[in-house]
Parts: sequence; structure tokens; C-alpha cells
Amino acid sequence: MSVKGEIKEGAGYVKEELYEHGKSPESQKKAQEGRNLRNEGRIEDGRAPKTTKPGTGHPEK
Repeated sequence: MSVKGEIKEGAGYVKEELYEHGKSPESQKKAQEGRNLRNEGRIEDGRAPKTTKPGTGHPEK
């Protein structure tokens, strides 16, 4: 695992969690940016991106 990938994944997670429950289009856009950053970090570390809907509790494959 790379430090850079871990940081991106962590920052994306925080951004997604902050904005995912907002109703405004701007809030939803920021939550999606967080998901994209999180997946970018996962890909850098050689793991598959998360593709399930957030909050569904699906285990990682």
C-alpha cells in the first residue's frame, strides 16, 4: 500500500461522509467527488474500487 493511496482514500471517505446526506445538488456533487477520490486511492493501492451504493453494508470482494 502506498501512503499517497491511503491518504487519498481517507480524504475521499471523509468528504463523502460529510456530504452524502445533503439534499442539495451541490452536496451530492461533493459526495460524488469524495467517492471518486476514495476509489482513486484504492486503485493506486491495487484494490478494486467500491461500486456498491454507499451505506448498503456490502462486504469488500
